[in-house]
Amino acid sequence: MNFDERAPAIQDRRKKDVMSMREVAVVGVGMTKFGKSDKSSIELFSEAAMDAINESNLKSKDIQALFVGNCYSDCVESQANIAAFCAADIGVPGIPATRFEGACASASVAIRDAFMWVASGFYDIVVVGGTERCAAVDTPFATRIFQFGSDGRYEVFTGLTFPGIFAMMAHMYAVKYQIPLPKLKEQMDLVTIKNHNFGSRNPKAHLKFSIAERMSRLIEDSKSKGKPVPTWNNEHDFLRDSSVNMFVADPLQVFDCCPFSDGASAVVLASLDVAKKLTGKPVVICGAGQSSAGALSFQKDPTRLRARELSAKQAYQMAGMQPKDIDICELHDCFTIAEIVATEGLGFFEPGKGAEALEAGRTGLGGELVVNPSGGLKSKGHPIGATGAAQVYEVAKQLREECGDRQIDGAKVGMTDTLGGDFGTVSNIILKRGW
Repeated sequence: MNFDERAPAIQDRRKKDVMSMREVAVVGVGMTKFGKSDKSSIELFSEAAMDAINESNLKSKDIQALFVGNCYSDCVESQANIAAFCAADIGVPGIPATRFEGACASASVAIRDAFMWVASGFYDIVVVGGTERCAAVDTPFATRIFQFGSDGRYEVFTGLTFPGIFAMMAHMYAVKYQIPLPKLKEQMDLVTIKNHNFGSRNPKAHLKFSIAERMSRLIEDSKSKGKPVPTWNNEHDFLRDSSVNMFVADPLQVFDCCPFSDGASAVVLASLDVAKKLTGKPVVICGAGQSSAGALSFQKDPTRLRARELSAKQAYQMAGMQPKDIDICELHDCFTIAEIVATEGLGFFEPGKGAEALEAGRTGLGGELVVNPSGGLKSKGHPIGATGAAQVYEVAKQLREECGDRQIDGAKVGMTDTLGGDFGTVSNIILKRGW
């Protein structure tokens, strides 16, 4: 019996389970600045967690459990068993503390589990998030440990890296949908431009600059040093210039790739009845999904990720919503082509139409669906274990109208999408205003 044959029974059971669940809300959120930090992963998590706890009008002693997403603290810092140390560091050494690992989706997997524990009635108040130090190591070592998210039997020994995998995705997308590769690359560059524009407005972003600002800075630097002054006409000219935007894995260049970041993010989850006593603006988790896939050799089409489509379907069904109901989406743009493919896999656009929708401005400021108003992984940064929680942080802040000059007017429903490994783990969370 394959998955599709089992799916109706699974969905029927899930519907019955959901009917008996309590509503769960985000009460408080916290996030460190992403970038390069001298703090340990535990210290970063404590900073984010205490901000979330304080914002929730709670004390550490009120927390009943702690869940933390983390991938590489044992490799980078020689620190395993990190969850227990995180709990002790925020003053609650006696509570259950669990580390979750799902590659880049680690924090989202942790949040989904925490949501289910609170919804079941077992806990009333939980702190959940993620932490990572990725900028603390050099590129060769980071590339090596990131390969741990690929299949060690069939993939790692080939030398295939994540830039290589997503470069392959771009080539396959261009061929499948008959888009000339130079044209697709221009559309991918629009992801870079859009997300850096948003990131330049995010005080916690790792790469807190727009592409236009970077161009101007380099021009001024050339003038001050008496060097030849670049003659870029616009952002596209700049991004085409391989002397400032080097190739990583054709067609991906440096600015198609998210940075390695240090950072942490955390949220406090509570049952809705408890949340309403703590805040006037609870953000309700109304849908959550998670799915998985095997090695790339088991996956038929990298331009259509089955795990993402299954996970998103679960989240939509639990929320009683459709893609058209989503106002903002924080999705996994580890590489620019990944954002285009994700907008299709989440059902926002038809397969092969995501790049066209991006070009038409449908995912930017003022568009029908605003994608990655935080700047996304591309500009905000990507501390692997923390990314999913940072996405929830942004959505919650947007729904509470607390995002300053990157605020999306009228946003009432938001979605997160986090992709782990080479499409092996995917988790989606849908949130809405609870007031």
